[in-house]
Amino acid sequence: MSAGRTVEGAGCVTWWGFGPARDLLSSDTHRVRPHGELNVLLVGSADPRHILKTITGLTDSDTLHIWVIENSMEVVARQLVLLYLSLLTPENMSLHKKTEVFLEVFGNSEIRKETEETLKHAAAQLSLSITNALFSDSHTHPCLDTSLLKFKERDELVRIFKLWERPPSVPASVRKVWDARVRQHLGTRYDSRQGCFDWDLTMKLHQSGCGVISKHQYVKWRESGVAFEMREGLYQTANQSLLSTRVFNHRGDRVAVRGYWGDIVSSPYLSFGIETENKDLLKKQNNQHMKTAQDISEVNVLALFECLSTRGSALLNENEPNPSSSCCQSTDSFITEEKIQNDPRASQTHTEPEQHPAEQQTQVVNGVKVKFLSPDSLSKLPVKTKYRNLFNTIYCSASMVHQLDSSLREITAPDAALVIELANFLLDLSKEQVSGFADKVKEIAEESGFTVTHNQSSDVYAVFTRKQN
Repeated sequence: MSAGRTVEGAGCVTWWGFGPARDLLSSDTHRVRPHGELNVLLVGSADPRHILKTITGLTDSDTLHIWVIENSMEVVARQLVLLYLSLLTPENMSLHKKTEVFLEVFGNSEIRKETEETLKHAAAQLSLSITNALFSDSHTHPCLDTSLLKFKERDELVRIFKLWERPPSVPASVRKVWDARVRQHLGTRYDSRQGCFDWDLTMKLHQSGCGVISKHQYVKWRESGVAFEMREGLYQTANQSLLSTRVFNHRGDRVAVRGYWGDIVSSPYLSFGIETENKDLLKKQNNQHMKTAQDISEVNVLALFECLSTRGSALLNENEPNPSSSCCQSTDSFITEEKIQNDPRASQTHTEPEQHPAEQQTQVVNGVKVKFLSPDSLSKLPVKTKYRNLFNTIYCSASMVHQLDSSLREITAPDAALVIELANFLLDLSKEQVSGFADKVKEIAEESGFTVTHNQSSDVYAVFTRKQN
């Protein structure tokens, strides 16, 4: 297979990760779990799986700052909308419905009309929040901070959200766009694509420990881009959050084409659907899994949302502390709730989104803030004093590992962990290429001042600890 087609399988935009959610402060990554004021840097994580998982492991005395770097503003916009949906209060949307909407937006190229309206409303609220920040030079959402982005990047976010709110009146058929990607990737094998899909599933994903991914659901996703169908309904509306612009050279001219340019091989099931603490979900009957990756994704995401909601469920006034809520092992409050207020100046320049019966409210996780940095900021962090010896954990995706260098040591705390996503689930790579990538990751980490952790719990991520002076 040519290098070009290898790239085409994984896509040029990373919409989801190629490995399951991890608590990046747990004993799997640190010799001793750190507590107090904590800082985690995510480089190219693509989705909020690690953010949600890490929050659930906090104690009542911990404060957590998560710093996010992505390689495009379209991925940043999607991160923001998925986090916004995660923080909707149970009063606005039941936990089960929120789980279904989240997974639809997360992993489906086409969604239900009702889900599209929720996505549009979230985009409108985030657009207003960013616009307010531009007016006041501060951030307006207490958990989601875009104030560290450049002004042109925030303008780009607003443009993207506006496109989601008001998509083209005659949008391109997502199914046709998806099919074109599949044709390009498979080439002459397209007519026998069912066999190709089955081979990738049974000989690659199942052999890598993902036996819970069912053939029916995987093949349907490979054919149409629809991974999660929890409810009966028509999944026929384009998921705008999975569409992006790619620039091609055509007869000497640069042509921008809007379409789906993400993964068409590995699947969105990897993030939430291949691991679970509930072993009953992994039971087999007649050597077949009784539950599917969709079932496990739904259970895992619901558990994450339940933990967030129990940290503070009463509606509170803006900035009023909640003294009695708890989450998981936490006994004190971390949560207040706040209604996102529309800035009058912003509302003059924005078309009002469709009115919903009740204004959406988002939970505010006190002590937790997600801060978004510019795509080109990683190399600039070591020269800024505020980031010196700051991060307890740095996570880097397989697609961004080339950005790591020896200056990484300058921004890590003395006992910091470095977690790097490996290429095990990039299905178009050979075993030799996967092994070679792991060796390269180890080399880069050691050159950056880290040493391998010997209690590796999986081969999906490589975990390193900072070398002692």
